[in-house]
Amino acid sequence: MIKLAKYLKPFIFSLVLAILLLFVQAMTNLKLPNYMSDIVNVGIQQNGVEHAAPEAISKNGFALMTTFMTDSEKTLVKQNYTLANRTDAAANGKTYADTYPNAESQLYVLGQPDEETQGELDKAFGDATWTMIYTFKDMAAQSGQKGAAMTSMSADDIDLAKLYQSLPMLSKLPAAAIGASHEKALSNDESILKQSGIMLTQAFLKELGVNIGTVQTHYILKVGLIMLGVALIGGVATVLVSLLAAKISSGAARNLRFDAFRKVESFSNAEFDQFSTASLITRCTNDVTQIQMVLNMGIRMVIYSPIMAIGGIVMALRESVSMSWIIAVACIVLIGLILVLASITMPKFKIMQKLVDRLNLVSRENLSGMMVVRAFNRQDYEKDRFEKVNKDLTDTNLFVNRVMTFMMPVMTLIMNGTTMLIVWVGAHQIANSTMQIGDMMAFMQYAMQIIMSFLMISMMFIFVPRAAVSGKRISEVLEVQDTILDPENPKSFDGMKKGLLEFEKVNFRYNGAEEDTLSEITFTAKPGQTTAIIGPTGSGKSTIANLMLRFSDVTAGRILVDGTDIREVGQKDLRERIGYVPQKGVLLSGTIGSNLKYGKPDASDSELEVAAEVAQAAEFIAEKPDGLDSEIAQGGANVSGGQKQRLSIARALVKSPEIYVFDDCFSALDFHTDAALRKALKEHTGGSTIILVSQRVSTIMNAEQILVLDDGRIVGKGTHRELLRDCPQYYEIASSQLSQEELQ
Repeated sequence: MIKLAKYLKPFIFSLVLAILLLFVQAMTNLKLPNYMSDIVNVGIQQNGVEHAAPEAISKNGFALMTTFMTDSEKTLVKQNYTLANRTDAAANGKTYADTYPNAESQLYVLGQPDEETQGELDKAFGDATWTMIYTFKDMAAQSGQKGAAMTSMSADDIDLAKLYQSLPMLSKLPAAAIGASHEKALSNDESILKQSGIMLTQAFLKELGVNIGTVQTHYILKVGLIMLGVALIGGVATVLVSLLAAKISSGAARNLRFDAFRKVESFSNAEFDQFSTASLITRCTNDVTQIQMVLNMGIRMVIYSPIMAIGGIVMALRESVSMSWIIAVACIVLIGLILVLASITMPKFKIMQKLVDRLNLVSRENLSGMMVVRAFNRQDYEKDRFEKVNKDLTDTNLFVNRVMTFMMPVMTLIMNGTTMLIVWVGAHQIANSTMQIGDMMAFMQYAMQIIMSFLMISMMFIFVPRAAVSGKRISEVLEVQDTILDPENPKSFDGMKKGLLEFEKVNFRYNGAEEDTLSEITFTAKPGQTTAIIGPTGSGKSTIANLMLRFSDVTAGRILVDGTDIREVGQKDLRERIGYVPQKGVLLSGTIGSNLKYGKPDASDSELEVAAEVAQAAEFIAEKPDGLDSEIAQGGANVSGGQKQRLSIARALVKSPEIYVFDDCFSALDFHTDAALRKALKEHTGGSTIILVSQRVSTIMNAEQILVLDDGRIVGKGTHRELLRDCPQYYEIASSQLSQEELQ
């Protein structure tokens, strides 16, 4: 997989943009639980009042609260509160009387402190609230009365008038008594101090005529709109990331598929021997699709999940450090589950891709050999063969899927168990006044986000191993070292020797073979002449044809075209000079015209018609309703074998090359068509060199030069008459095909 990372380079800008958007998406998702917590804690529990330090407070309230503050707290409060008249203009343009209708002639108004100062003020008022509570408790205990716990009251239960009546008495209390109560107050959790201060602040605001219900509604709407905006930003980021991920993955897959195809196109026969056709098809399609799928999911998950997991842990710890052990336990269980599943499924993914290769191979063989299968009544055998490989693949898939389906129930159990544990532990902390309900809910959401992040990571563990196998298989194709390479400084062909083909002591041995397939092959094929090659099956006739086109390189000796060693020129230049017709006529899907123009795209219709006439294909083309525009099915399935061969010959003729190589391509023609084609071919090719490989003596008997191959060696060279007289091997072949009169 790492070796294929270079395919992401063209999309580096899109990838960086996607990563930035993933951060935006993660940050927005991490913010939402906090806003939800604020709505519960502040909007519902605190009636929309955010701070323990009131925005405005009456003179009596100010005196009451400062009574229970230390000197430093009093200084802080006096620096940030201003005594204002109710007729003065407020910051919103209205008078204080409009905002606080029940205010007396004067009231204390909070300025605009920064965030740090606001926190200090909230703490000062919270400390003062609990100092007051403990002071009243102590006073009640000394008088034998029972003090009311203010924490169990609401703002409606607080009677400020009674508290103000106690101001003269409180002013006479010794500083040591209030100091002792202040020390007790500091022992409480900071959140409890703030909540109690906020409850008293609500009473102060009500005293001034503020509608607490309006404050609550305004706060909930404000935070709700912020949540909506944050969710909208996250949604837009999610959509954009999905679009970019699709663009990057499909683009990288396109380039990878193209490079794999281009690499296969450059393979010589030696490279093709390393891979089966079915395997190459699978590697260029299914394996690339696996890479594309993992890239698409990985861009969105591999980067996003760690951000969410780390961010969720940080945010959860901010809500409650005491419950962090719950997340730690859940994460350890998740990681263990992922490692176990990965160790079980990884080997199966390798097997799965090999089975896909095997399935493609069996399917391809069955479809291409359907006529043979039916002719020998082997349908049941082929069904059994397909059923076996199909069952093997199905069983492997089922095993992997069963292992993976085990993950979902376990994940659900972990998520629900974590939720129950958080509620159980959080409920005790709420009962002990060490946590608020909104904080517990936010912690629960962060825990779910962390678990879901690990779930997404675990899903990648399902796909990444399979994609890694696919990536390795594709890399094997891309890393194959081509044995047929163009020279760094290719030479040019000698224009004075146009069409001249020379074999000089050529030897050739296939990879892994113990003996040479061809030995000491030496001959010269001249322009304007036909050089025929004949011999028994396996004698090396087609190998000579392949060597001419440099589908393989000679083991020893050399082959010259136009006086130049074919290894010293570019493959494209070499093949431009040769018109090749293989043993098996190969047509591509399209029209008759597109097939004939394959070697010369700019050929005119008149050139196509001449080539078809020479190849004896004009008659059956004319019989088709659309003529040259008639459709050719995949592999030429809608034309006969003889028509396919004639169209293949016509395709080579349209190219008008210097050298024609006909590799036993007349085998499907009847003798009459064969004779007519050879006659027209002789007239049409003119000064071109013709290499004619055939099993038929009648096809080659008029050639200027006939080469007789036997066991990879030339055992006879000459004309038909000369070989009948001097070459026993040729005479044996001819006597098996010709009558006694024809042998005379």
